[in-house]
Amino acid sequence: MVTRVLKTDPEHPESNIISEAAQILSDGSVVAFPTETVYGLGADALKPEGAKRIYEAKGRPSDNPLIVHIADVSALGRIAGEVPREAEALADAFWPGPLTMIFPKSAAVPSETTGGLDTVAVRMPSHPVALALIRESGGYIAAPSANVSGRPSPTTAEHVLTDLDGRIPLILDGGEVGIGIESTILDLTGDVPEILRPGYITQDQIAAVIGTVEDDPALGVVDDTAHPKAPGMKYRHYAPNAELILVSGKSRDVASKINALAEENREKGLKTGVLCTEETKPLFNADMVASIGSREDEIGIARHLYALLREFDECGMDQIYSECFSDLSIGTAIMNRLEKAAGHKMIEV
Repeated sequence: MVTRVLKTDPEHPESNIISEAAQILSDGSVVAFPTETVYGLGADALKPEGAKRIYEAKGRPSDNPLIVHIADVSALGRIAGEVPREAEALADAFWPGPLTMIFPKSAAVPSETTGGLDTVAVRMPSHPVALALIRESGGYIAAPSANVSGRPSPTTAEHVLTDLDGRIPLILDGGEVGIGIESTILDLTGDVPEILRPGYITQDQIAAVIGTVEDDPALGVVDDTAHPKAPGMKYRHYAPNAELILVSGKSRDVASKINALAEENREKGLKTGVLCTEETKPLFNADMVASIGSREDEIGIARHLYALLREFDECGMDQIYSECFSDLSIGTAIMNRLEKAAGHKMIEV
């Protein structure tokens, strides 16, 4: 299969390009497209073969549920068995945007799309290309991130091509995404709303709209035998090829530990990469010291995370050490991605 890349205006996508991509989806195949979070790999959410094509292209386990993307709140009526009042308030506050909500599913949604679950995850992206494609293709696109399963999520069309060249027919290139980490996932099917995956929309922001919100007890738990309730809850995710280890502690202690480990690796003939911030970059001595940005620019840190993890692989690093970012307001989301990428390997100093 030849993978084509079509550049499109990210703010005003050309109608002929969107129509061509929508026809591919209508034919039961897949298309990669930009959202405000990461690039997604889309298929018709209401066709079982669409989900199967996604799983096949990504090498994704079929019990890992997909998110259904819509372009209008009224579209919920067809795919959600019940829409609670909290969902309506949250949609008013955060849609279009990086919030995914989980509802009981209707019979219209095939089990292939939901990973066999009786619930459906839904969000309305804010990216103009995504919204145009959803509307043109019939209103329901199932889309996980457009990468090989387990790899860092793609934030540019080039990342998608690196992973999926020859596996999918079309990539819509709308430039670099704005946020760079996946949406917050909120389960509304229980007695108390639970966050299944932290993201750009924080727990405090959600609580300000609907009151009490809890973290799912499975967050941070390593259990690959459990059936995941949402994308990203099971398996190693977002991971570079090189081993990634997180180091937690005061900045100078972290730098001292990482520098000592880098020296040990150097003696073994191994290349070491360090993921740090502008504020701490001068403290490190390794083969590749990469700043993810300033702690004063949290969105920049989120946007650059996956690209830097990929860059370490491109530069041939054997091992990567990263600072921790729990102190940021979206630090929970960033640390969730890093912990998954590291397989929960962490050194405390």
